[in-house]
Amino acid sequence: MADSRFFTNAGPFTLSRLAEAGGCEIAAGGDPERRFADVAPLHEADAEQVSFLDNKKYLPAFRDSRAGACIVHPDHAAEAPAGMVLLLSREPYRAYAKVAALFYPAPAAVAGVHPTAVVDPTAVLGEGVQVGPGAVIEARAEIGAGTVIGPNAVIGAGVQIGPLGSVGANASLSHTIAGAKVHIYPGCRIGQDGFGFAMGREGHLKVPQLGRVVIGDDVEIGANTTIDRGAGPDTVIGSGSRIDNLVQIGHNVQLGRGCVIVSQVGISGSTKLGDGVVIGGQGGVAGHLTLGSGAQVAAQAGVMRDIEPGGVVMGYPAKPIKEFWREVAALKQLASKKGK
Repeated sequence: MADSRFFTNAGPFTLSRLAEAGGCEIAAGGDPERRFADVAPLHEADAEQVSFLDNKKYLPAFRDSRAGACIVHPDHAAEAPAGMVLLLSREPYRAYAKVAALFYPAPAAVAGVHPTAVVDPTAVLGEGVQVGPGAVIEARAEIGAGTVIGPNAVIGAGVQIGPLGSVGANASLSHTIAGAKVHIYPGCRIGQDGFGFAMGREGHLKVPQLGRVVIGDDVEIGANTTIDRGAGPDTVIGSGSRIDNLVQIGHNVQLGRGCVIVSQVGISGSTKLGDGVVIGGQGGVAGHLTLGSGAQVAAQAGVMRDIEPGGVVMGYPAKPIKEFWREVAALKQLASKKGK
């Protein structure tokens, strides 16, 4: 059970309500009116709680679980322990996400401006905006209805943030246009100068960075991530994208819709990612490249050239994953022969 000091449980809910929320089918024998109080992991859940099974690795825990109900793929239903009610879904993890969100909905904004916040008189705050202690909202900024601005966050002049979003504590935004339901986590730095210099023996001459950061709808940007504004073209983060903590995105980078960028990734300037690109942790991408839609980059890979749509690469320098593993196998075989 989640710690009530930090999380508020909206339950209990009937099995039928849970099935509706998760898009699940109640397996034969389940009582639609039976009520459940919470969600919990397989090994901790009790008769009043709901759990889920998504990874076959946890089948033993599923078989031994005391959960009253479990969200499970139909293929694994036969392995459920006696007495467990099943909610059948072909995407158990997604279904669980919806059920868990029913029990623990995101807290709504508490409308108002804290007395220690500084809001320029020309800034526009939508209905129900919450502005936390020490926050600063500069001239002509526009904050959409129901958005939460956390403690000590700084919203620069002219920045626009759509409705139902949030900006975490100590984050700063400048030169940014963000859509609806954009969630920016604590410590983010968005819209600062890109790393642009004309190099030379007489010194490195700064190039004015005259673009913006344009963020689509339904985007999450993790804690302490930095996104530089464009040098002339905008830096663009496509709708539905998820960016983890401690990511660096350079100026003029363009992310398509639904990209997933994992922690400690660095993307150099003017690189373009198509829709649904995934980059694993600590991956690095050189500048002025194109990663086609659906491309996948394994953790710690170093991408030095374009990737075709749907391509999967690994290694440093990054290469097609089958080629990488063939080379690993060849090296292993060579080492084995030398050992003899």
